[in-house]
Amino acid sequence: MATDLHELLKSLRVWDPEVTELPPFDTAAAPDDPLTLFTDWFARAVAAGQREPHTMTLATADEDGLPDARIVMLHGADAGGWSFATHATSRKGRQLAARPYAALTFYWPVLGRQVRVRGPVTSAPSAEAQADLHARSTGALAAALTGRQSRPLSSPEELAEASQAAWEQARADPTAESPTWTLYHLRPDEVEFFQGDARRQHARLLYRRRTDSDWERGLLWP
Repeated sequence: MATDLHELLKSLRVWDPEVTELPPFDTAAAPDDPLTLFTDWFARAVAAGQREPHTMTLATADEDGLPDARIVMLHGADAGGWSFATHATSRKGRQLAARPYAALTFYWPVLGRQVRVRGPVTSAPSAEAQADLHARSTGALAAALTGRQSRPLSSPEELAEASQAAWEQARADPTAESPTWTLYHLRPDEVEFFQGDARRQHARLLYRRRTDSDWERGLLWP
């Protein structure tokens, strides 16, 4: 039986109280810098049981300015920016080389929260990227060693063969390097925190960078 998409959409509920808590957000009491608030919200999402809270949407633009987006993993966040990694030769790597500016979006539905981050992107030194890769799992190293990300694939068998070889290499040499693996840092110009509200009086707090360590804050209409 074919699924009626419109009927299916009508059946869905946003922020079902059985699985979602919408905590209050006192924007006036928010810290002076967004990283402190992000760290607190991230920890609360983990404590609330949010699955894969470290996944985020990475939005980039190609050479023609056309948008592109995909889900990636957060590798860290500090004074240097929000970090993620990929191959420099991948589609997103090529887009960042052409237009080194991006946006990130975190969505934690268990708390009805979003965080949006955007700003210029720089690549870390190769040694830092390799150290980050080697701190991850054997599977992550094997995937990086497989390479060829975003290139045309002739068959599933070709992938299986390359992946098997990469797994064997990763197990035999946990310090093997992937030359194109790149760690990127997004240094935000803006960070927005969104807290959902059951009456749709959502709270949106926007941080805009003034200087390296100074931010201005303001509210946005939902």
